[in-house]
Amino acid sequence: MKQGSALNFAARRQLLDPVIRRDLDLAFMTRIVVGPTWRGLPPTDRQQLVDAFSDFSIATYTERFKSYSGERFDVDPSPAPQPSGDCIVHTKLFTGSPEPVQLDYLLRRSGDQWRIIDVYLNGTISEMAARRSEYSATLREGGAAALVDLLRKKVVELGG
Repeated sequence: MKQGSALNFAARRQLLDPVIRRDLDLAFMTRIVVGPTWRGLPPTDRQQLVDAFSDFSIATYTERFKSYSGERFDVDPSPAPQPSGDCIVHTKLFTGSPEPVQLDYLLRRSGDQWRIIDVYLNGTISEMAARRSEYSATLREGGAAALVDLLRKKVVELGG
């Protein structure tokens, strides 16, 4: 964020891409967004969806981190274990507004590292559930190809 205003979209994306791919389980997140339809898709459609959703996610973060005016994150050092074996990391984003933004990250162990599988705004609003709701009609009406096209268009709109 601190370098955001000094870098164009492509440069910010280049910096963020490897970090996002490392820390977010984008393949799992894509499966959540697609929902039950995922099981019936051929592997090529699944891979195209993962690629498109990954590119969209990276472009979204690239757009969000375009400037810096003193924002800061406070991370609770004690993750909250979940019965499923996952954990939630509670954070607060201080933006200069009177109230900080609560962002909770749901993490799942993948091999030897913890990876983000969802983000909750104000502790309750699941980003993956919101995306699933947003894209369900596109999937229902046009299948995987329509969602891939929509995600690619959104990447272009964001600056990529």
